[in-house]
Amino acid sequence: MSSVNKVVLAYSGGLDTSVILRWLQDEYECEVVTFTADLGQGEEVEPAREKAQMLGVSEIFIEDLREEFVRDFVYPMMRCNTIYEGEYLLGTSIARPLIAKRLVEIAAQTGADAISHGATGKGNDQVRFELGAYALSPDVKVIAPWREWDLNSREKLLAYAAERQIPIEGKREGKSPYSMDANLLHISYEGDQLEDPWVEAESDMWRWTVSPEDAPDQPRELSLTFAGGDIIALDGKSMTPAQVLTELNRIGGEHGIGRDDIVENRYVGMKSRGCYETPGGTIMLKAHRAMESLTLDREVAHLKDELMPRYASIIYNGYWWSPERLMLQAAIDNSQQYVNGTVRLKLYKGGISVTGRQSDDSLFDEKVATFEDDGGAYHQRDAEGFIKLNALRMRIAARRRS
Repeated sequence: MSSVNKVVLAYSGGLDTSVILRWLQDEYECEVVTFTADLGQGEEVEPAREKAQMLGVSEIFIEDLREEFVRDFVYPMMRCNTIYEGEYLLGTSIARPLIAKRLVEIAAQTGADAISHGATGKGNDQVRFELGAYALSPDVKVIAPWREWDLNSREKLLAYAAERQIPIEGKREGKSPYSMDANLLHISYEGDQLEDPWVEAESDMWRWTVSPEDAPDQPRELSLTFAGGDIIALDGKSMTPAQVLTELNRIGGEHGIGRDDIVENRYVGMKSRGCYETPGGTIMLKAHRAMESLTLDREVAHLKDELMPRYASIIYNGYWWSPERLMLQAAIDNSQQYVNGTVRLKLYKGGISVTGRQSDDSLFDEKVATFEDDGGAYHQRDAEGFIKLNALRMRIAARRRS
């Protein structure tokens, strides 16, 4: 352990990472650099600076990464209409590669020998952090305290903190009993009574969205403008990626959009039940598919749909920086050059309806699609040969069997 002189810790200022900070100082006898990322989690990150200083940290990095997060991670993922196991919009998964990237960059900047994180040995995040770190810095040393120490309960962590005079906030009245993760894309809830998949989530658990039953009785119409597959304007007003997602979260939350209750398959092998609020992401996904329906070639759209589950698993399992994700991303991005235009949506009590879409790059030809006289744009007699040729193999097989 003495071979490590300096380590960069992904630090939130909470119980776990505050204990980890002191544990690294005690067990590895090393200097600790802290890194705290603002990804739009909705909580003040500056208090982490004061806590780190109280624990003797001199190099403290607190960074606002909201724009980079949405622009370089959420938007590329949304171009593929990505959803894991049919339900999960990958809110936690997509944040981890950015944190891993900054950890190894700060390690190089400060001359640190190692990086460290607070993910447990049961979850996906340890895999995501470390795969990302190794992909970007192959010789980096990773310290994962939850896989080394015996502080495997909240009581032991609190006892350790008390013994070493680590400043820890007491349990605040009204504080959620759940393990939560939040960023601009989502907020997740795990643990406590959610560990029983039969127990319904409590109504007061949800933080970002109203219950659909309590949403306004009047629908909310909005329009989203796309360029190259990315949203660039909301209701005609140009916005940055982070501004788009922030506003869609607000609007979606008001109308009960984006709640989900999932039992998912973790990469480490177990099933896990979690609840998620992803109001903005749910709206983005619906709108993007509507824009693609007008502008993408049929076979390109179908191929994207075939590739999407693999792409989703790559992100969920932590392979954002892998060559296979980069290869798929190049293909996905190439498909988006004509995904331009505007989609109109209606939000109402938890539901989203597409009410219109338009684009200068539209592949919809009214002359061909019409049920009225098309003036010879489409020769219906041609369909007879098309059908007979496609039925040929089945007709041959049917004759053989009969």
